[in-house]
Amino acid sequence: MSSEARILNFSAGPAVLPEPVLTQLQAEMLSLPGVGMSILEISHRSAVFERILEQTLTDLKQLLNVPSGYQLIFLQGGASLQFSMVPMNFLLPDTQAAYIDSGSWGRKAMCEAKREGAISVAWSGKSEGYKRMPKQSEMVLPENPAYLHITSNETIEGIELFDDWDLGDTPLICDASSDILSRPLDVSKYSLIYAGAQKNMGPAGVTLAIVKEELLTRGKRGLHTMLDYSTYVENNSLYNTPPVFSIRVVGLVARWMLDNGGLAAMADLNQRKAELIYQALDQSEGFYRGHADKDSRSRMNLTFRLPSEELEAEFVKMASASGMDGLKGHRSVGGIRASIYNAFPLTGVEVLASFMRDFARQKA
Repeated sequence: MSSEARILNFSAGPAVLPEPVLTQLQAEMLSLPGVGMSILEISHRSAVFERILEQTLTDLKQLLNVPSGYQLIFLQGGASLQFSMVPMNFLLPDTQAAYIDSGSWGRKAMCEAKREGAISVAWSGKSEGYKRMPKQSEMVLPENPAYLHITSNETIEGIELFDDWDLGDTPLICDASSDILSRPLDVSKYSLIYAGAQKNMGPAGVTLAIVKEELLTRGKRGLHTMLDYSTYVENNSLYNTPPVFSIRVVGLVARWMLDNGGLAAMADLNQRKAELIYQALDQSEGFYRGHADKDSRSRMNLTFRLPSEELEAEFVKMASASGMDGLKGHRSVGGIRASIYNAFPLTGVEVLASFMRDFARQKA
Protein backbone atom coordinates (compact mmCIF):
# COMPACT_ATOMS: atom_id res chain seq x y z
CA MET A 1 0.00 0.00 0.00
CA SER A 2 1.50 3.31 -1.07
CA SER A 3 1.72 5.97 1.62
CA GLU A 4 1.75 8.58 -1.16
CA ALA A 5 -1.83 7.60 -1.99
CA ARG A 6 -2.99 8.32 1.56
CA ILE A 7 -3.74 11.70 3.06
CA LEU A 8 -2.80 12.65 6.62
CA ASN A 9 -5.82 11.77 8.76
CA PHE A 10 -6.00 13.96 11.88
CA SER A 11 -9.55 12.81 12.69
CA ALA A 12 -10.47 12.24 16.34
CA GLY A 13 -12.04 8.94 15.37
CA PRO A 14 -12.47 6.68 13.61
CA ALA A 15 -8.76 7.32 13.42
CA VAL A 16 -5.71 6.33 11.45
CA LEU A 17 -4.65 2.68 11.59
CA PRO A 18 -1.12 1.27 11.10
CA GLU A 19 -0.40 0.70 7.42
CA PRO A 20 1.00 -2.82 8.01
CA VAL A 21 -2.31 -3.73 9.65
CA LEU A 22 -4.29 -2.35 6.73
CA THR A 23 -2.09 -4.28 4.31
CA GLN A 24 -2.67 -7.54 6.16
CA LEU A 25 -6.41 -6.91 6.33
CA GLN A 26 -6.42 -6.27 2.61
CA ALA A 27 -4.82 -9.67 2.06
CA GLU A 28 -7.33 -11.37 4.38
CA MET A 29 -10.40 -9.68 2.95
CA LEU A 30 -11.03 -12.35 0.34
CA SER A 31 -9.80 -15.31 2.34
CA LEU A 32 -7.98 -15.94 5.61
CA PRO A 33 -4.90 -18.10 4.92
CA GLY A 34 -5.85 -21.77 5.08
CA VAL A 35 -9.51 -21.01 5.80
CA GLY A 36 -11.09 -20.26 2.44
CA MET A 37 -13.38 -17.58 3.85
CA SER A 38 -13.08 -13.85 4.42
CA ILE A 39 -12.49 -12.52 7.91
CA LEU A 40 -15.90 -10.90 7.39
CA GLU A 41 -17.53 -14.29 6.93
CA ILE A 42 -16.13 -16.62 9.58
CA SER A 43 -18.34 -17.81 12.43
CA HIS A 44 -17.75 -16.43 15.89
CA ARG A 45 -18.17 -20.02 17.11
CA SER A 46 -15.45 -21.37 14.82
CA ALA A 47 -12.10 -22.65 16.05
CA VAL A 48 -10.47 -20.05 13.79
CA PHE A 49 -12.12 -17.14 15.58
CA GLU A 50 -11.57 -18.69 19.00
CA ARG A 51 -7.84 -18.62 18.25
CA ILE A 52 -8.06 -15.03 17.03
CA LEU A 53 -9.94 -13.98 20.16
CA GLU A 54 -7.59 -15.73 22.58
CA GLN A 55 -4.48 -14.34 20.86
CA THR A 56 -5.96 -10.84 20.91
CA LEU A 57 -6.70 -11.08 24.64
CA THR A 58 -3.25 -12.52 25.32
CA ASP A 59 -1.51 -9.71 23.45
CA LEU A 60 -3.60 -7.01 25.15
CA LYS A 61 -2.83 -8.48 28.56
CA GLN A 62 0.87 -8.46 27.72
CA LEU A 63 0.76 -4.89 26.42
CA LEU A 64 -1.07 -3.59 29.47
CA ASN A 65 0.69 -5.88 31.96
CA VAL A 66 -2.70 -6.89 33.34
CA PRO A 67 -2.36 -8.48 36.79
CA SER A 68 -4.26 -11.54 37.95
CA GLY A 69 -7.78 -10.92 39.20
CA TYR A 70 -8.89 -9.01 36.11
CA GLN A 71 -11.00 -10.02 33.13
CA LEU A 72 -10.83 -8.56 29.60
CA ILE A 73 -14.08 -8.48 27.68
CA PHE A 74 -15.32 -7.12 24.37
CA LEU A 75 -18.65 -5.27 24.19
CA GLN A 76 -20.54 -3.13 21.71
CA GLY A 77 -22.18 0.29 21.97
CA GLY A 78 -18.98 2.27 22.48
CA ALA A 79 -18.14 4.29 25.56
CA SER A 80 -21.63 5.82 25.38
CA LEU A 81 -23.22 2.53 26.40
CA GLN A 82 -20.67 2.19 29.19
CA PHE A 83 -21.91 5.51 30.58
CA SER A 84 -25.14 3.63 31.38
CA MET A 85 -23.80 0.15 32.11
CA VAL A 86 -21.40 1.36 34.81
CA PRO A 87 -24.08 2.84 37.10
CA MET A 88 -26.57 0.11 36.20
CA ASN A 89 -24.12 -2.48 37.50
CA PHE A 90 -22.34 -0.69 40.34
CA LEU A 91 -24.42 2.25 41.62
CA LEU A 92 -26.33 0.36 44.28
CA PRO A 93 -29.40 1.68 46.13
CA ASP A 94 -28.61 3.99 49.04
CA THR A 95 -25.12 4.74 47.71
CA GLN A 96 -23.56 7.63 45.82
CA ALA A 97 -21.13 7.55 42.92
CA ALA A 98 -18.57 10.30 42.45
CA TYR A 99 -17.85 11.79 39.03
CA ILE A 100 -15.22 14.16 37.69
CA ASP A 101 -16.68 16.84 35.42
CA SER A 102 -13.62 17.22 33.22
CA GLY A 103 -15.26 18.12 29.93
CA SER A 104 -17.71 16.99 27.29
CA TRP A 105 -17.37 13.23 27.78
CA GLY A 106 -17.15 13.41 31.55
CA ARG A 107 -20.41 15.37 31.56
CA LYS A 108 -22.11 12.80 29.32
CA ALA A 109 -21.12 10.03 31.70
CA MET A 110 -22.51 12.03 34.62
CA CYS A 111 -25.83 12.65 32.86
CA GLU A 112 -26.39 8.96 32.22
CA ALA A 113 -25.45 8.02 35.78
CA LYS A 114 -28.06 10.43 37.17
CA ARG A 115 -30.74 8.28 35.54
CA GLU A 116 -29.70 5.37 37.74
CA GLY A 117 -29.12 6.93 41.14
CA ALA A 118 -27.40 9.55 43.25
CA ILE A 119 -24.11 11.06 42.16
CA SER A 120 -21.82 13.74 43.51
CA VAL A 121 -19.38 15.90 41.56
CA ALA A 122 -15.95 15.23 43.03
CA TRP A 123 -14.39 18.03 40.97
CA SER A 124 -15.44 20.26 38.08
CA GLY A 125 -13.38 22.14 35.56
CA LYS A 126 -16.38 24.06 34.23
CA SER A 127 -15.57 27.38 35.93
CA GLU A 128 -12.08 27.31 34.39
CA GLY A 129 -13.35 26.49 30.91
CA TYR A 130 -12.23 22.86 31.04
CA LYS A 131 -8.59 23.77 30.52
CA ARG A 132 -7.02 21.23 32.87
CA MET A 133 -7.38 17.93 34.65
CA PRO A 134 -7.57 17.81 38.45
CA LYS A 135 -5.04 16.58 40.94
CA GLN A 136 -6.06 13.71 43.18
CA SER A 137 -5.72 15.99 46.21
CA GLU A 138 -8.54 18.18 44.82
CA MET A 139 -11.13 15.42 44.93
CA VAL A 140 -14.09 15.87 47.28
CA LEU A 141 -15.63 12.45 47.71
CA PRO A 142 -18.80 11.44 49.55
CA GLU A 143 -18.53 8.95 52.38
CA ASN A 144 -18.00 5.42 51.06
CA PRO A 145 -18.67 6.21 47.39
CA ALA A 146 -19.77 3.37 45.14
CA TYR A 147 -16.95 4.41 42.80
CA LEU A 148 -15.15 7.40 41.31
CA HIS A 149 -15.49 7.82 37.56
CA ILE A 150 -12.86 9.67 35.55
CA THR A 151 -12.28 10.41 31.87
CA SER A 152 -8.54 10.18 31.25
CA ASN A 153 -8.54 12.18 28.00
CA GLU A 154 -11.13 14.69 26.82
CA THR A 155 -10.96 14.59 23.03
CA ILE A 156 -12.97 17.77 22.49
CA GLU A 157 -11.13 20.05 24.93
CA GLY A 158 -7.74 18.41 24.41
CA ILE A 159 -6.81 17.73 28.04
CA GLU A 160 -5.32 14.54 29.45
CA LEU A 161 -4.74 12.99 32.88
CA PHE A 162 -1.30 11.41 33.12
CA ASP A 163 -1.38 9.94 36.65
CA ASP A 164 -2.77 6.61 37.79
CA TRP A 165 -4.47 7.52 41.06
CA ASP A 166 -4.52 5.23 44.09
CA LEU A 167 -7.90 5.48 45.85
CA GLY A 168 -7.46 2.59 48.24
CA ASP A 169 -10.80 0.83 48.78
CA THR A 170 -12.76 3.21 46.53
CA PRO A 171 -13.21 1.63 43.08
CA LEU A 172 -11.71 3.79 40.33
CA ILE A 173 -13.49 3.56 36.98
CA CYS A 174 -11.95 5.14 33.89
CA ASP A 175 -13.18 5.99 30.42
CA ALA A 176 -9.86 5.62 28.59
CA SER A 177 -11.33 5.64 25.08
CA SER A 178 -8.91 8.09 23.52
CA ASP A 179 -5.64 7.41 25.31
CA ILE A 180 -5.65 3.70 26.09
CA LEU A 181 -2.52 1.95 24.80
CA SER A 182 -0.77 5.31 24.38
CA ARG A 183 1.39 4.84 27.48
CA PRO A 184 2.08 2.26 30.19
CA LEU A 185 -0.86 2.03 32.58
CA ASP A 186 -0.95 0.67 36.12
CA VAL A 187 -4.07 -1.45 35.75
CA SER A 188 -3.93 -2.47 39.41
CA LYS A 189 -5.02 1.06 40.41
CA TYR A 190 -8.35 0.65 38.59
CA SER A 191 -11.44 -1.45 39.16
CA LEU A 192 -12.74 -0.93 35.62
CA ILE A 193 -11.20 0.59 32.49
CA TYR A 194 -13.26 0.84 29.33
CA ALA A 195 -12.46 2.18 25.90
CA GLY A 196 -14.00 2.36 22.47
CA ALA A 197 -11.56 0.95 19.93
CA GLN A 198 -11.73 3.64 17.26
CA LYS A 199 -8.90 5.83 18.53
CA ASN A 200 -5.83 3.74 19.35
CA MET A 201 -6.98 0.13 19.08
CA GLY A 202 -8.90 -0.46 15.88
CA PRO A 203 -12.11 0.43 14.04
CA ALA A 204 -15.43 1.49 15.48
CA GLY A 205 -17.77 -1.28 16.57
CA VAL A 206 -16.02 -2.87 19.53
CA THR A 207 -15.33 -1.71 23.09
CA LEU A 208 -12.74 -3.17 25.44
CA ALA A 209 -13.37 -3.40 29.18
CA ILE A 210 -10.81 -4.47 31.78
CA VAL A 211 -12.77 -5.32 34.91
CA LYS A 212 -11.55 -6.36 38.33
CA GLU A 213 -13.17 -9.57 39.46
CA GLU A 214 -13.71 -8.16 42.95
CA LEU A 215 -15.82 -5.33 41.49
CA LEU A 216 -18.09 -7.86 39.82
CA THR A 217 -18.97 -9.30 43.22
CA ARG A 218 -20.38 -5.88 44.18
CA GLY A 219 -22.58 -5.61 41.11
CA LYS A 220 -26.37 -5.60 41.00
CA ARG A 221 -28.20 -8.83 40.30
CA GLY A 222 -31.09 -9.40 37.92
CA LEU A 223 -30.01 -6.92 35.24
CA HIS A 224 -30.98 -7.34 31.62
CA THR A 225 -28.66 -9.95 30.17
CA MET A 226 -26.81 -7.75 27.70
CA LEU A 227 -26.37 -4.94 30.25
CA ASP A 228 -24.67 -7.15 32.85
CA TYR A 229 -20.86 -7.30 32.79
CA SER A 230 -21.01 -10.81 34.22
CA THR A 231 -22.66 -12.03 31.02
CA TYR A 232 -19.59 -11.10 29.00
CA VAL A 233 -17.14 -12.48 31.55
CA GLU A 234 -18.95 -15.80 31.95
CA ASN A 235 -19.25 -16.28 28.17
CA ASN A 236 -15.80 -15.00 27.15
CA SER A 237 -17.48 -12.17 25.18
CA LEU A 238 -19.33 -14.75 23.08
CA TYR A 239 -22.86 -14.68 24.53
CA ASN A 240 -24.06 -13.12 21.28
CA THR A 241 -22.29 -12.52 17.98
CA PRO A 242 -19.41 -10.14 18.68
CA PRO A 243 -17.95 -7.79 16.05
CA VAL A 244 -15.59 -10.40 14.61
CA PHE A 245 -13.86 -8.12 12.13
CA SER A 246 -13.28 -5.32 14.64
CA ILE A 247 -11.78 -7.75 17.15
CA ARG A 248 -9.47 -9.09 14.45
CA VAL A 249 -8.24 -5.58 13.77
CA VAL A 250 -7.68 -4.93 17.48
CA GLY A 251 -5.60 -8.09 17.60
CA LEU A 252 -3.46 -7.02 14.66
CA VAL A 253 -2.96 -3.54 16.15
CA ALA A 254 -1.94 -5.05 19.49
CA ARG A 255 0.59 -7.28 17.75
CA TRP A 256 1.90 -4.26 15.79
CA MET A 257 2.46 -2.42 19.07
CA LEU A 258 4.26 -5.37 20.64
CA ASP A 259 6.48 -5.72 17.59
CA ASN A 260 7.35 -2.02 17.83
CA GLY A 261 8.41 -1.87 21.47
CA GLY A 262 5.14 -1.96 23.38
CA LEU A 263 3.59 0.88 25.36
CA ALA A 264 6.87 2.42 26.52
CA ALA A 265 7.85 2.94 22.89
CA MET A 266 4.36 4.26 22.06
CA ALA A 267 4.58 6.76 24.94
CA ASP A 268 7.97 8.01 23.77
CA LEU A 269 6.78 8.42 20.18
CA ASN A 270 3.56 10.14 21.24
CA GLN A 271 5.48 12.59 23.41
CA ARG A 272 7.83 13.44 20.54
CA LYS A 273 4.94 13.98 18.15
CA ALA A 274 3.01 16.18 20.55
CA GLU A 275 6.06 18.30 21.36
CA LEU A 276 6.54 19.16 17.68
CA ILE A 277 3.08 20.68 17.41
CA TYR A 278 3.13 22.37 20.82
CA GLN A 279 6.50 23.92 19.97
CA ALA A 280 5.05 25.37 16.78
CA LEU A 281 2.15 26.69 18.84
CA ASP A 282 4.27 28.17 21.63
CA GLN A 283 6.76 29.77 19.26
CA SER A 284 4.08 31.55 17.22
CA GLU A 285 4.13 34.66 19.48
CA GLY A 286 0.44 34.37 20.27
CA PHE A 287 -0.82 33.66 16.76
CA TYR A 288 -1.87 30.20 17.93
CA ARG A 289 -3.53 29.94 21.36
CA GLY A 290 -3.62 26.53 22.96
CA HIS A 291 -6.76 25.66 24.89
CA ALA A 292 -5.25 23.42 27.57
CA ASP A 293 -3.03 24.38 30.47
CA LYS A 294 0.47 23.15 29.74
CA ASP A 295 0.53 20.43 32.40
CA SER A 296 -2.76 18.98 31.07
CA ARG A 297 -2.03 19.16 27.36
CA SER A 298 -3.24 16.03 25.63
CA ARG A 299 -0.78 14.07 23.53
CA MET A 300 -3.68 12.55 21.62
CA ASN A 301 -5.88 15.55 20.73
CA LEU A 302 -4.11 18.89 20.39
CA THR A 303 -6.51 21.83 20.40
CA PHE A 304 -5.84 25.48 19.64
CA ARG A 305 -7.37 28.65 18.25
CA LEU A 306 -6.26 31.27 15.73
CA PRO A 307 -6.90 35.04 15.94
CA SER A 308 -10.26 34.73 14.13
CA GLU A 309 -12.74 32.15 12.93
CA GLU A 310 -12.07 33.33 9.37
CA LEU A 311 -8.39 32.46 9.75
CA GLU A 312 -9.34 29.11 11.26
CA ALA A 313 -11.51 28.32 8.26
CA GLU A 314 -8.67 29.33 5.94
CA PHE A 315 -6.22 27.21 7.94
CA VAL A 316 -8.44 24.14 7.55
CA LYS A 317 -8.98 24.80 3.84
CA MET A 318 -5.30 25.27 3.05
CA ALA A 319 -4.33 22.25 5.16
CA SER A 320 -6.85 20.14 3.28
CA ALA A 321 -5.41 21.29 -0.03
CA SER A 322 -2.02 20.11 1.29
CA GLY A 323 -3.29 16.63 2.07
CA MET A 324 -4.26 17.08 5.75
CA ASP A 325 -7.77 16.10 6.76
CA GLY A 326 -9.78 16.27 9.99
CA LEU A 327 -8.26 19.40 11.53
CA LYS A 328 -11.47 21.30 12.15
CA GLY A 329 -12.28 21.46 15.86
CA HIS A 330 -15.37 19.83 17.30
CA ARG A 331 -18.56 21.64 16.34
CA SER A 332 -19.33 22.42 19.99
CA VAL A 333 -16.12 24.40 20.60
CA GLY A 334 -14.69 25.33 17.20
CA GLY A 335 -11.02 26.02 16.64
CA ILE A 336 -8.49 23.48 15.41
CA ARG A 337 -7.93 19.95 16.65
CA ALA A 338 -5.12 17.64 15.56
CA SER A 339 -5.58 14.06 16.73
CA ILE A 340 -2.32 12.13 16.56
CA TYR A 341 -2.98 8.67 17.99
CA ASN A 342 -0.41 5.87 18.11
CA ALA A 343 -0.55 4.98 14.43
CA PHE A 344 -0.25 8.56 13.21
CA PRO A 345 3.21 8.86 11.64
CA LEU A 346 5.90 11.18 12.97
CA THR A 347 6.51 12.42 9.43
CA GLY A 348 2.88 13.56 9.25
CA VAL A 349 3.25 15.55 12.44
CA GLU A 350 6.36 17.19 11.00
CA VAL A 351 4.31 18.22 7.96
CA LEU A 352 1.65 19.85 10.17
CA ALA A 353 4.23 21.64 12.35
CA SER A 354 5.92 23.05 9.27
CA PHE A 355 2.55 24.10 7.83
CA MET A 356 1.66 25.86 11.09
CA ARG A 357 4.88 27.88 11.02
CA ASP A 358 4.44 28.85 7.39
CA PHE A 359 0.80 29.82 7.90
CA ALA A 360 1.65 31.97 10.92
CA ARG A 361 4.41 33.77 9.00
CA GLN A 362 2.05 34.51 6.13
CA LYS A 363 -0.98 35.58 8.18
CA ALA A 364 0.34 37.12 11.40
